[in-house]
Amino acid sequence: MATTFAAAFCLASCQTVASPAPVVAQAQPEAQVWQDRDLLFSDEFNSGQLDRTKWNVVGPDFWVNNEQQAYIDAPETVRFRNNSEVADADGGVLALQPVFRKDFATPDGRKVDFVSGRINTRGKFEFTYGRAAARIKMPDAVGVWPAFWLLGNDQWPETGEIDIMEYVGEADWTGVALHGEGYFGETPLVDKHFFPPETDVTQWHEYAVEWTPDQILFLVDGKLTYRATRIMADHYGKWSFDTSKFVILNFAVGGAYPFKTNGIEKPYSGVPASTVERIKQGDIAMYVDWVRVYGRN
Repeated sequence: MATTFAAAFCLASCQTVASPAPVVAQAQPEAQVWQDRDLLFSDEFNSGQLDRTKWNVVGPDFWVNNEQQAYIDAPETVRFRNNSEVADADGGVLALQPVFRKDFATPDGRKVDFVSGRINTRGKFEFTYGRAAARIKMPDAVGVWPAFWLLGNDQWPETGEIDIMEYVGEADWTGVALHGEGYFGETPLVDKHFFPPETDVTQWHEYAVEWTPDQILFLVDGKLTYRATRIMADHYGKWSFDTSKFVILNFAVGGAYPFKTNGIEKPYSGVPASTVERIKQGDIAMYVDWVRVYGRN
């Protein structure tokens, strides 16, 4: 919106000079309003099983960031619950759940003590610009690393990565970040959202991003928490967000980000013994009520 100026004029016969009217501040960009007709993709997770026309399940050959688990395609790590099992859910719920599996061997010979779930829409659904949102509930558990994010198909980081929600086990905040050519790893385009008193990650929250050619807005429960723009990215490298991205949901255990946050080295990088015991007891999961993506031609 263009800035509006009001000018005050005085005729020659005026005895005083009128003060100019206040300058109207330029309005900041706001989140858009999306309609059902704008819906490009959704999964309400009500069927009790994963819709494999929409999702891929990542296997144990994938490993990054010194994560302490291996991903497997199994019903114990990619699970489903109904609203009688998970309070305040709207119908069915996807549960990505880490499981203790001592000395699990991956195809490349890596041995881990945890397995977990990771799904994505690569090759099945991808989009350029729009709104991606998910309703998610997480555990209060130090060293876990669940995330909801978007990634492109080319070489990383040039392909562009939009981290809509990352959580590393401090229940009062979640993080967002952008990774692209010139700003990745310890990216400067990062922010933490701290929840107001009396709430935290263990309640249901809607995590969303609104992505345009010139800016990316991050929202929690409809509230704008961080804005990153093309101009900001240009200070560090190249804007990497003009190509299609796919959706990822995953639950990592430990690894680089939890370790850098809590400094825990044993029994596992970023993971204390208390969290290990809860994983063994089946007490830890990320619940996803739904995922919805909107866009406009």
